[in-house]
Amino acid sequence: MPALIRDGVRLHFDFAAGSRPPVVLIHGFCCDHTFMAAQFAHLSARGHAVLAPDLRGHGASDKPEQRYSFAEFGDDIAWLCAELGLERPAFVGHSMGGTIAFDLAVRFPRLPRAVALLDSATTLSEAAHAGLAALVPVLAGPEGAAALRRMVEAAFFLPTDDRALCARILDVMGSAPESLRVSGAEALRDYDPTPAHGRLSAPLLYIAANEPTPRSDLARLADLVPHLQVARTVGSGHFCQMEVPAQVNAMLERFLDLALAGE
Repeated sequence: MPALIRDGVRLHFDFAAGSRPPVVLIHGFCCDHTFMAAQFAHLSARGHAVLAPDLRGHGASDKPEQRYSFAEFGDDIAWLCAELGLERPAFVGHSMGGTIAFDLAVRFPRLPRAVALLDSATTLSEAAHAGLAALVPVLAGPEGAAALRRMVEAAFFLPTDDRALCARILDVMGSAPESLRVSGAEALRDYDPTPAHGRLSAPLLYIAANEPTPRSDLARLADLVPHLQVARTVGSGHFCQMEVPAQVNAMLERFLDLALAGE
């Protein structure tokens, strides 16, 4: 797995060259690039150049003891794109990865060709914000890893989700370093999406999992970005890109085709 070093931090990534416009796949909180493997395979087979990094603190990338932030995650991704010569990529992010993509697009509005959020908590409801606020100190405690596993199992899976897949997700997320667990949850809790108002011009798609309440307040997200498009999967929990990849890939494919045709 190739890697590049930014400011002393080794960032590992998977990359496929292609003649069609580039796509960057951004995994979620305490996950790694393999959580986007189905999208990597599908989009690269369609001829897109595809980059799937392990964010710092995740996967095979270095895990410095630091306070992790969306801005630093995003700056790493923008730097990787520049180093690899990827011009105006589309960003596709799952969960926290979607919020990182959204934040990147707001801070650097000329960078993205399009942005897709997969069940991301980008505009938190008051209840979700309160839940994260209560979770952060628990994650910092001696039972933090076990608490994270319990939270994921209770809040992110449906009874119909594949049990072997759920077990793998829990194992990966439960092994995250404490500094990442805590500061990543703090970043999710504290993220302010309001700077997006009138600033994010790239096409924006939100794909929600098949859950009673979306992870984001979609009315608020549409107020910030009126051209928002919304879709929903059938029969999948939070990890929809792994549970029902054919549904997610078909929606991403159509979204990207329309974004390219509109240029």
